[in-house]
Amino acid sequence: MRLFIHTYLANKHLSHITTSLVILCLLFAFPSQAAQSNQNENAQQQSRDKLSDVQKAIAKQESNIFDANKQRSSLEQQLKTDDLAISKVAKAINKIERELSTTQDKISILAIEKKQLSIAKKRQEYLLAQQLRAAYTTGQHDYLKLLLNQDQSEKIQRTISYYQYLNQARTKEIDNFQSTIAQLLEVSTEHQTQIEYLQQLKGEQLQQDAQFRSSKAQRSKTLKKLGRKLLSSQQQLNKLKAEENNLNQALKKLSEIIQAEINLTGLSKLKHKLSWPVKGRMLHRFGTRKQGYLKWKGVLISAPISRQVQTIHNGTVLFSDWLKGYGLLTVIDHGNGYMSLYAHNQTLLKSVGDRVETGEPIALIGQSGGLEQSGLYFEIRHKGKALNPKLWCR
Repeated sequence: MRLFIHTYLANKHLSHITTSLVILCLLFAFPSQAAQSNQNENAQQQSRDKLSDVQKAIAKQESNIFDANKQRSSLEQQLKTDDLAISKVAKAINKIERELSTTQDKISILAIEKKQLSIAKKRQEYLLAQQLRAAYTTGQHDYLKLLLNQDQSEKIQRTISYYQYLNQARTKEIDNFQSTIAQLLEVSTEHQTQIEYLQQLKGEQLQQDAQFRSSKAQRSKTLKKLGRKLLSSQQQLNKLKAEENNLNQALKKLSEIIQAEINLTGLSKLKHKLSWPVKGRMLHRFGTRKQGYLKWKGVLISAPISRQVQTIHNGTVLFSDWLKGYGLLTVIDHGNGYMSLYAHNQTLLKSVGDRVETGEPIALIGQSGGLEQSGLYFEIRHKGKALNPKLWCR
């Protein structure tokens, strides 16, 4: 009988019909002493039969709930796997895009340098040609005759000095010309290398794009399956409450391991001075109703996929991973008990322990964790208490 009471209390979510039957059975199971003394064996047997039927119904309902939760849990685990797969590919694509930009800049600089060296080469060729013509024009003099001609010693000295000057100038121009040719060859080789690398990066980008589309398609299938496992209002409330408690526990543990940094001064003097982590339309505001009695502890901002998420202030990354209900999440410690949270990202660009500066990209906008449309969930907390971001960001 105690087992039945415990089972009954643990399954408050049963339908009103089931609840009524349980109450009815309790009335049969626990009659007053006077009524119990007057009941015959047949009535007691009927009560036991009804109790047995209710217990079977409860057991069946528990089994159905367990199976549904088990299947949903499996799908949520699959969603995590899908989100992490998308994050890995998105991070690779982001890296390739940055390398593409850097390589294209290098190619542009090398092209300019190559052009300048080609102009310098042509100019040096022209100067060398002039010097060779001048040498040829004056090259009919016989040095031996000049040296033996003692009557024109001053002229000989001037002519020899002139020849020496021409030879030195010609030698210098030849050295410069050889140096320019070597630089031009080096720049041309590097230019070609960077062009080939650019083509390689573009090929890798196409492969990653294909993988990205495949991962997104898999995620869409998982979300559709999850959508079929509809939750009642109470179940949805319990789910959100559990996810919120999970986040609070994680933040509590993070707070316990934080080591104070002298150069992290917190956010207390920065009200209405911080920039939003991303520009977009506000979908949910701080303090508004979320589900049942639960309220939004932060804000949900709509933004396109892959847009950069920037940290609101300098700090240290405390958490950088997937968390149920929040997807790919980054938590940053700003000092003096202040933290900022950035959730539902497509990929995370920073790791735990990384130091970040104000406005530095830390993630890319996504919809991980089951978010219906792309955006960013953003919180500011002080010693675990959620603060209204609107009072801090302008």
